[in-house]
Amino acid sequence: MTEHEDVRELLAAWAFGALDAAEAERVRPHLAGCKSCAAEAARLRETVRLLDGPPIGGLPARPATGLPPALLARRPSAPRTAVHAAPYAAAVQGLRALLPEAAGRWTTPVVHDWDVHATVAHLLAADEALAGRLGIPARVPATVLPQTVLPQDMRWEDAWDRRTADVIAHEHGRTPEQTVAAWGGQADALLATPEARDAELAARAELLMGIRLPVADHFVVRAFEAWIHTDDIGRALGLVVPPPPAEHLGQLVRLAVRVLGLALGPDAAPVLFSVSDGEQWVLGSEDEPVAAELALDPVDFCLLVGGRCTPAEVPRGASGDAAAVRNVLETAASLAWL
Repeated sequence: MTEHEDVRELLAAWAFGALDAAEAERVRPHLAGCKSCAAEAARLRETVRLLDGPPIGGLPARPATGLPPALLARRPSAPRTAVHAAPYAAAVQGLRALLPEAAGRWTTPVVHDWDVHATVAHLLAADEALAGRLGIPARVPATVLPQTVLPQDMRWEDAWDRRTADVIAHEHGRTPEQTVAAWGGQADALLATPEARDAELAARAELLMGIRLPVADHFVVRAFEAWIHTDDIGRALGLVVPPPPAEHLGQLVRLAVRVLGLALGPDAAPVLFSVSDGEQWVLGSEDEPVAAELALDPVDFCLLVGGRCTPAEVPRGASGDAAAVRNVLETAASLAWL
């Protein structure tokens, strides 16, 4: 590797002030004599400044990604909301901070058969079921909205896929900037609803995506999906997206555990499940002795539930009945729809 290539690999970390003394000493003289690296370094440093925070280091990149340090050290300030909507507000701001990096790269493949543009269009479609229940008109002319007016024989998953396809087709006839504006406008409208600011109003249950949950929990589901797809886009662009703040990640984990418990049912072999922050739950039967113990990192657990890793590859600590552990992991993976 040449000195030029070596320094370019260090520039993102330099922008965050994350280099050790020896690395910084290599970068400084090179920037003084290399116009292209100096321009790139200035762009990265300005990106850090715009993301609302001083340069920091130690970003929590997952080793399996192999990606360079992120340009998303801090999220812009999110709107004031009740606790249940705060993760969604932060996830929206996180995606807003990332999308300028997609300029000129909107056709980069992301996930499924979607590029960056289509992934944002999918989020526009994904949020509109909750938006519709809260009185917000759809940004795209409606054909079938998930869990609203459905043929009796149509599953919610099929309606979800159909609406996503319709919205993506519509948005591909517009510019990426128009799609981002439509998604952002709908997200802002959701966060401006009384239900986003009042826990009592958000306590009423609504049937969306095949499950009846309080509106407050549906906001957490929206946060989950917004973060997962932000992470998808970041990976596609070669950027590591930080996980949600600990308090928001905890809300995502607790909701996912509740849904997982329902999916396992009361007759499954009981497993003591824990995440690394110390919370733990007994999943399965409450009438039998615990058959196994399973511990996952909270981010890894969310990626498993989000369909971004498999039961075989997710890092875990486990003991006891291997079949009971496998049942929990496979059931968690089966919840993915993202």
